[in-house]
This record gives sequence, structure tokens and C-alpha cells, in this order.
Amino acid sequence: MNKIRTLTILATVMVMLAAVSPALADGFIIVDPPPVPIPEPVWLTIRYHRVDITIEDQIATTRIDQVFVNENDWEVEGTYIFPLPEGATVSRFVMWVDGEPIEAEILPADEARTIYEDIVRQRQDPALLEYVGRDAVQASIFPIPPGGERRIQLEYTQVLPVENGLVRYVYPLDTERFSARPLEDVSVHVEIISPDPIRALYSPTHQDRVYIERDGEYRATVGYEEADVLPDEDFELVYTVSPEDVGLNLLTYREPPEDGFFLLLVAPRVEVDESRVLPRDLFLVLDTSGSMEGEKIEQAKDALTYVLDHLNPGDRFNVIAFSSGLRTYARSLRPAREAGEAVEWVQRLGAVGGTDINRALLEALAQADSERPTVVIFLTDGQPTEGVTEIDQILANTGASAGGNVRLFPFGVGDDVNTVLLDGLAEQHRGTTAYVRPGEQIDEQVSAFYARVSTPVLTDISFDFGDVTVGDVYPDPLPDLFAGTQLILTGRYRGEGPVRITLSGTVEGEEREFVYEGTFRSEGGDEFIPRLWAARKIGTLLTQIRLHGEREEWVDAVIDLSVRYGIITPYTSFLITEDLFAEGGLEGATEQFMAAPSPPAAGAPAVSQAEAEGGLRVADTVNEEMMGEGTVDVMRHVGTKTFFLRDSVWTDAEYDAATMTPVRVGFGSPEYFDLLAARPQWGEYMALGSRVLFVAEGTAYEVVEGESGPVEIPPAATQTFLGPPEREGTPTPASTQPGETQATPVAVSQEPGQGLCAGAMGMLLLSLAATIVWQRMW
Repeated sequence: MNKIRTLTILATVMVMLAAVSPALADGFIIVDPPPVPIPEPVWLTIRYHRVDITIEDQIATTRIDQVFVNENDWEVEGTYIFPLPEGATVSRFVMWVDGEPIEAEILPADEARTIYEDIVRQRQDPALLEYVGRDAVQASIFPIPPGGERRIQLEYTQVLPVENGLVRYVYPLDTERFSARPLEDVSVHVEIISPDPIRALYSPTHQDRVYIERDGEYRATVGYEEADVLPDEDFELVYTVSPEDVGLNLLTYREPPEDGFFLLLVAPRVEVDESRVLPRDLFLVLDTSGSMEGEKIEQAKDALTYVLDHLNPGDRFNVIAFSSGLRTYARSLRPAREAGEAVEWVQRLGAVGGTDINRALLEALAQADSERPTVVIFLTDGQPTEGVTEIDQILANTGASAGGNVRLFPFGVGDDVNTVLLDGLAEQHRGTTAYVRPGEQIDEQVSAFYARVSTPVLTDISFDFGDVTVGDVYPDPLPDLFAGTQLILTGRYRGEGPVRITLSGTVEGEEREFVYEGTFRSEGGDEFIPRLWAARKIGTLLTQIRLHGEREEWVDAVIDLSVRYGIITPYTSFLITEDLFAEGGLEGATEQFMAAPSPPAAGAPAVSQAEAEGGLRVADTVNEEMMGEGTVDVMRHVGTKTFFLRDSVWTDAEYDAATMTPVRVGFGSPEYFDLLAARPQWGEYMALGSRVLFVAEGTAYEVVEGESGPVEIPPAATQTFLGPPEREGTPTPASTQPGETQATPVAVSQEPGQGLCAGAMGMLLLSLAATIVWQRMW
């Protein structure tokens, strides 16, 4: 009886805390203690975790399928907890265990208040502090025998408000601490059916790992799958709707008094009438030197064939094959209807001779029409060996010959290419470089690229942000817009409030404008934006250094951004081992960076570096690869901050030992909890461990194992949090059926900032409660 009562109290505490907590976790089981005491609580293994979501008319129905495995030597039972998404208006909740429906309930918060003070003053490990959030659903799980399994299925429905044409869905997928082993597989499948045309589809958390399939303007499928993984972040999906030809949506983040960060999603319609596609000129420039002989030349010819087969009716084209000399399909641009004859000509090409890159590019540019958009697709597997061979001279010659209407897209085949030349050409002419590594298929990469850029709808684009000052924008320069693609623009801003954003561009020589409404926040917002912006800026700076030589201000910026945002590339990985927080630490890092030998322009390391920098320049999300291999144990991202483990202390990258004297806060002391009560959002930093040094509101706080020094607790104001706004006309889900659980949003009194990062105290309470209850039950 005591065991049951204690579990109920624990579950109740969790839900009380969930009402003010921002962290997410998927469903997990709190296991009752084993018959023989062991030093740590037991977690079951989650075999798989599958999620199917249908979003129709802003109503999201989420279906979850999980299997838990008892790998212990004893029978276990426990309590299943599923934290609900923040701000979700959950109207329907049903649950099954091994196919049988069971009763689940959303627990009230006030039942646990009698034990509140006792729990918060216990000194316990805060490791779970980041995992519990919002309202939670609880259900008892019957005994699971050794080696046995329990399959749990859930279904709930929630309304997704639309804010300025943007819809956001979050699924709690963070399971790293709640499974004894990696999951065999995890998958998330989303079907979107919208009454309004869908424009952008973007996952701030998994963009590089999701597949997106569009079915016209009103339907889309998004999927994510991984195997043998411990997911450590939630799955977030943003999509935008707009009746306009080009959709535009603004996301921002600002932490006063610094300038803010913004992200602009720009997405033209998926389907474009043939009469509205911009006609353009296309040059296919192919290296047919002797080194291309064999499989490479055959794949390259297949790639050109694909492009020629997919020309738009209004396009014109020519093909230029080069080695020691030149062979051109025609003396001038030809209409698209001749593509079939050009394919036959391409298939007869052979590989022999040297490599005169300069002459081939100048021939293409000489035929270009300055009045029409022009695309040059340039494929080579080597370096210039004949004619003009100086890289700077080739870049100067092409720069002088090309008009502003030219977009040049180099493809480097193999590892013997000169990356400085290829990236320099792309940089000069508003293109991008692709590298086809040994073992990769040339035709697959070229055809995938051309499928994305085959239908231009707006060129020479620019933005005007009204009274808000915007700068440090990436990508730079801005690319053209193509049907079915999207542009993700990041930058900094100064100013705040509602603004009219004007997108300008050229359509068949005529200027067009699209005007949108947006709001630049005065504070708060989407925390992922600063790190994404930093990744793009670091990639851009590293490329500038590689192409144009080192400048101290560029190197300083790379070091500062890498440390501040925890983006450690293979070329700045030495930062992990540097004592960056000692006086002069960053200056020493700059000196070490500049003393390193210049990277080679060709060869496998050069291509790898060029690819890594290119990935950063156009990154859509920041993933573990950008943190650098082996950094997870010594570096952590928490919100917008980065922490490094130094002398067993998790140290904020913003900490400056030369100018800051930390305020000592004893872990678990009254001052510790007073600080959490005044600033609950700081709890996510304190969750890192019992020794943490972080900077907030201009003050450095050091959590120590021992007594506190004098701690001035910042004043706390009170505000009311009522959940996310709903637009007028937002649909409501179907009424609750018998036996299902009804949940309603609750107004909670909160301290400043809790709307963004609420519940630090709540998460701490769970951490303490879990261990206290564990100890008291046996």
C-alpha cells in the first residue's frame, strides 16, 4: 500500500511540475524498486518508438507505438508517464497496453503541495532536471516478467494554432536518459492535409535527416527514421501556408540588450504553370580530358542527357566539351527542341587530352545573352594543365567576361580537383559547388541538382525590412528562387515590432514585389536561430580564409563564434583542448589557428574541407557533426548557450575569467532554490550537474559542492501564462468519446521568462523526487 501511495505521489508531483516546465520527453516507465536494493534506479529498454501524425485542418492526431523490454532478472511493474506537448489543447486521449484499453488520467497539481518544501531542499543529483515538462498523463503498468515486453499505444488530438501563416508541431522524442539501451528503431511519419496551399516545410531539429514528399499544393509527407539511436532532442516541424505565389514567414529571437537573430522562410508554389516559368539559357561545360576516361565520362554523359531531356520549352542551350581543345555542339545557343540531337552528340564524346578550363569557360560566357538568365553547369575532374593555368588569372578572366545574369555551378569529380578554383567560381557567380567523391555517381548528383533548379520563378531577389535594420545575412549572395524549393535566410536585426517586409525580384526582365507582414520580437523567440546563424557565418568565414588568405579579424570571428555557439568543425577542433577561459585563452587560440599551415587546394583533405565549409554555409539545422567528433563529453548545448567541461566544472562559453568574479551558490542550498524560484529558466543550465558556472543577466554564478557565498537573489515579477494564442476561426477537435480523457489549458502564475523556458523548479523537483521515493520505498 505504501509503495502504491508513494508512486502516486511521485506521479502527481511530476504533473504538478509539468504545468510549468518546458522540457519534453516521450513516454517512459518509472520502475518500482527491485526486491534486492541496487545503487541506482532502473530504466527499461525501449525497443522501438514509432509515431504517426496526421495534421488536417490544423488538427493534429498523434498515434504512438512503443515497446518496453524488461532485461532485468526480476519481475517489474511501475508507472507510465507521458508528458504532453507545451501549450497543447489536448481534447482526446486514449491508451492501450498489449492491445487492451486501459484507464489513464491527467493528474492534478495541488495534491503534491504538502510535500513540496521537503523535496526541494534535498541535495540530490539534478541529471533529470531537463526531461520533465508540462502536463503529464499517468497509468499503472502491470508486472512485466524477466525478458518480457509491454507494448503501449497512445493516441491524442490537439489543435495547432496558425500564427501569420505558420503552423508548428512538436513531438516529445527526447529519450536519452529513459532507455537502458539505444532504440532498435525510431520513426516519425507526418501526413499534412491543408485547406490552404502549403509553402515551406522545415524541421529546426531534424532538417538534415527528414525526407519530404510533396503531393501538389495541399498535401505533404514528412518522415524521419533512425536505427540504434538514443534520441536526444524533440521532433519539431514547421510548415507555412499562403495563397500567394511566394510564401514568406518570419521567425525571430532576441536576448536584450544584444541585437536579435531572425530566420526567414521563403517558398514559392510547388506547381507552376508552364507559361509562368522563366525562360533561360543553359551551358553544359564538360571536361573530356584523358583522366575522365572510363566510368566517369559515361556517368557524365548520362548526367548531361538528363539535363537536356528536362529543358523547359522556352530554354536555349549549348554543350561545350573541352580537353586540350574545344568541341561545341553548336556555334551559338540552340532552342530546346533540338535537345534530342544534342543527346546523340554527347553520347559520341570520348575522353582524351589535357585540361584547358579557362578557354572552355570563356567560350561559354562569350555566347551568353546578357538579357536572359544564364546557367553554366561545369563538370571537371582535375586542375588546369593547358592554356591559362594560374587560378587567380582564370578567376579574373571569368569575372571580367560574365554578366550579372550568369549563375555558375561547378561539379568537382573525384579528389584531384582544385577546390579554390571551383569554390571561387561559384562565389563570383552566385552558384554553389558540388563535389562528387570517389564511389559516388556523377549522374545522380547532377540530375538531383537540376531537378531542384529546373523551374526558376524569381531571380535577382532582394529584401527590404522597413524600419528594422538588418545585416550579417546568410546565404550571401542570395540565390534565385525555384518552384518547389525554399530559401532559408538567417541574419541579425536591430529594432522591434511589426514591420512590412518587401521581397523584390525579376521575372522576364520585369521587377516584381511581394509584401508581407511580420514582427521582430523585443525578446525571446526561437532559440535554435542564433546557433544556425553562427554555423552559416563560420562556414562563410572559413571559406573566405581558404580562398582569400587569413585576416586576423576573420580568424577572431571564427574563434569567437565557434566557442560561443559550440560549433567545432574539423578545422577548429583544437579549441576543445584549449584553456579558453584562462586569461588570454582566446588570443592564444587565434595565434594557433593562424600559425597552422595553409590547407592544400587539391586532394582528399582539401575536398573534405571544402564540403564541410559548404555544408556550414547553407546549413538548415545544427547537428552533432557540427559539434565535432568526440565533443559530446566535454561540450553541451543548452538553449542558446554552450558549456565546456573544464576541471570538472561545466563552464559557460560566455564566462570571462579576466572580468568576471563568480557568485558562489551551494548546490542544494536555500540560496540555490531561491535562485531557481526567481529565475526558473536558469534551471536548464543548473541541470548539467552539481558544479556549473553560467552567466546570466550580466552576472556569473558558480554552483559549487559546499556552502554558498553571499547571493543576491534577483527580483521576480509575476505574469500569467495562458498558453499559445489561437487565431479566430481555429477549428476544434471532435468531442470526447466515452472513456477518453479530456484535458483543458490551465492558467499558471509564472515568473518572467517562464513562457520560454518554464519549469526549472519543476524539473528539479522531479529529479529530487525520483531519488527520494526510490530510497524510501525499500
